[in-house]
Amino acid sequence: MKLEKFLIVNREFTFFLAARVLVTCGIKMVPVLLGWHLYELTGSKLSLGILGLSEVVPAILFALPAGVKVDTSDKRSLILNCLLGYLVVIVLFFLLTSSYLTSWFNVNSTVYLIYGLVALTGWIRAYYSPASSAIIAQLVSTEQLVKAATTNSMSWLAAAIAGPLIGGLLIGFLDVSGAFIIIGVLVIISILIFSFITPKLVTYNKGNTRTWESVKEGLHFVYNQKALLGSMGLDMFAVLFGGAIALLPVFAKDILFVGPQGFGVLMAATYLGNFIALLYFSVKPLEEKQGYKLLWSIAGFGVCIIIFAISENFILSFVALLFSGLFDGVSMIVRGTIFQLFVPDQMRGRVSSVNSIFINSSNELGQFESGLAASVMGTVPSVLFGGMMTIMFSAYAYFKVPALKKLEY
Repeated sequence: MKLEKFLIVNREFTFFLAARVLVTCGIKMVPVLLGWHLYELTGSKLSLGILGLSEVVPAILFALPAGVKVDTSDKRSLILNCLLGYLVVIVLFFLLTSSYLTSWFNVNSTVYLIYGLVALTGWIRAYYSPASSAIIAQLVSTEQLVKAATTNSMSWLAAAIAGPLIGGLLIGFLDVSGAFIIIGVLVIISILIFSFITPKLVTYNKGNTRTWESVKEGLHFVYNQKALLGSMGLDMFAVLFGGAIALLPVFAKDILFVGPQGFGVLMAATYLGNFIALLYFSVKPLEEKQGYKLLWSIAGFGVCIIIFAISENFILSFVALLFSGLFDGVSMIVRGTIFQLFVPDQMRGRVSSVNSIFINSSNELGQFESGLAASVMGTVPSVLFGGMMTIMFSAYAYFKVPALKKLEY
């Protein structure tokens, strides 16, 4: 097959993809490095949950005003500023984890400083994530939007797969602080590449409209798009309870005994499943009953999490996470397609911010829920509980949210 079937042949979109792949690869190494580092420092499952909470609180607090900022700003300049912010944080992570500075702080001080820097990344992400989604419509033609969204998702997932794998290997071959040097280099290169994109027009002028009024417009739009709202909500609750990512350091170290390299492989497994799903459906798109298939895929995700919870074999655990990513990929495709097809350009920043709240709630709050539940219930019972809750939410949506079950596009 021709490469053009999957890729957009466009100079600026190519720059965007290259820059985003590099920075995503680097950013996805960070949870691996910090998760392993924190668990070695503290031996606490709850500390892993708080790591996610540290990022999600500022990400949610700033998400809605960030959406207005995205719609009223040159998205290219905003993204560059976010990348510079990431670079500063990575340098601080390097200093904090280096052997020279580690001796300056006790364990508690180091942990609190890590949480503070993670909170800073949550603030940056509140702006970076919606800006990166919204700028695509300014880089390609309307006819190419759906293909561009798929290409962007596949590229992001490829980087999300590579990041944890590389992060795990770097812990083994270098150390945590040395790995942050590599991440810093990747972010610097991404900044240089992204700077080749020309400034973009501002598509929305709120004039005298107050920021909160603009925020309400975005919320009102999402509320009236029942299919979009339903898919966001279902995804949020599924990953909130069913996600096991926060506890992977515990499974890797104490249950599967595979070390940092195996931890990196497990971190990449779900993203690999996402990537395979996107690749498959780019050839054979979901052509009918998308909402019905979404509901069953969420239930399948829950089943995979239950299998992962009871597994004591590394291969079985990897396969369970891989298939959970395949099922999750269906949700990503449905939500992404709805966004690109039904959201007008002047609303993309605000709708992306609302979407990011759902995503942040599911991922990072899910990490906190996992860490807290594991501290109270134990590691395996907490993940089992999460998988069963995911299946229950899918069943509830099947019977109680008919608009989602009937969704077709």
